[in-house]
Amino acid sequence: MAKVVRKDGDAQAIAEKVLGGDIRAAARLMRGLDDRDPAAVEVLRALFPSTGGAYIVGITGSPGAGKSSITDRLIAHYRKAGKTVGVVAIDPTSPFSGGAILGDRIRMQDHALDPGVFIRSLATRGSLGGLSRSSSDVIRVMDAMGKDVILVETVGVGQDEIDVASLAHTTIVVVVPGMGDDIQAIKAGILEVADVFAINKADRPGVDRTERELRGMIELRHVTMPTDHDSLHRFHATTPAQARADDFTWEPEIVRTIATRDKGFDDLVATIEKHRAHLEKAGGRLAREATRARAEFLAILRERLVASALERIAEEQGELDELATRIARREADPYTLVETIAARLR
Repeated sequence: MAKVVRKDGDAQAIAEKVLGGDIRAAARLMRGLDDRDPAAVEVLRALFPSTGGAYIVGITGSPGAGKSSITDRLIAHYRKAGKTVGVVAIDPTSPFSGGAILGDRIRMQDHALDPGVFIRSLATRGSLGGLSRSSSDVIRVMDAMGKDVILVETVGVGQDEIDVASLAHTTIVVVVPGMGDDIQAIKAGILEVADVFAINKADRPGVDRTERELRGMIELRHVTMPTDHDSLHRFHATTPAQARADDFTWEPEIVRTIATRDKGFDDLVATIEKHRAHLEKAGGRLAREATRARAEFLAILRERLVASALERIAEEQGELDELATRIARREADPYTLVETIAARLR
């Protein structure tokens, strides 16, 4: 792996290159962040004060709903409007080979040579929730590069696609007529995180029924509790006083699209901008930034604490594989070992 920072003092110099839009420096930095290179984190620290200007749009939904096609069309519409675009596309990692297809660059070939578009594919590397563990870091780099809009396309696992709500200002949930997405949305808790529903492939039979079902689900928002993150970064019900300020005033809108024909995307972009204006007016953007900051802080803290715990285990109990073998042989129990390590880390 090529080092992001080769000598002391390079972090600020690399940060300046990224701020200047240097594609090679940004790509190398993103690779370092995905590989958890400590030197890359130093550059990210230098970039942090210059971030916060990009508007982040999350795109989630079941596999086969057309998320990549919708992302591709949104890129085209934003570029036509003169906006620069960053794309973070997540692909699943094989639990057997550890590899990932990372095929979104192939699906977005129309924009591959556009200097106003930067597409970065990431593998989940075992992370749940539809995102890669380095998604937030990569988004921050694109933000520092000066991208106006950043599109985040989740992996499409169907049941755990809610983590994107902790990163995005506007979350689009893509559904397709006849695929049972209404049931999937209820199971995944997507109703609570959707700001916009895009019914893609709207030329298919059943689109009217799908829209009716979605509107019925939206009505349930008026009688169900909103959600928030708990201390473990899991969604849970909250009291009204704890809810995001915009939860009671913004009702998710439904837009019909046909990505293969570029139909409905003027309406989709207009709806995103409408939600953006609502957040700006109601102070909801700051609330969502705070939610993102909390989730990111907890994720970094959790990773650091787990790494420290594993180092302590290796020093006192042996390597993890050795420890796992002892537990499997019933020579030690995991509960006592965890309590012992946790007590010493306090």
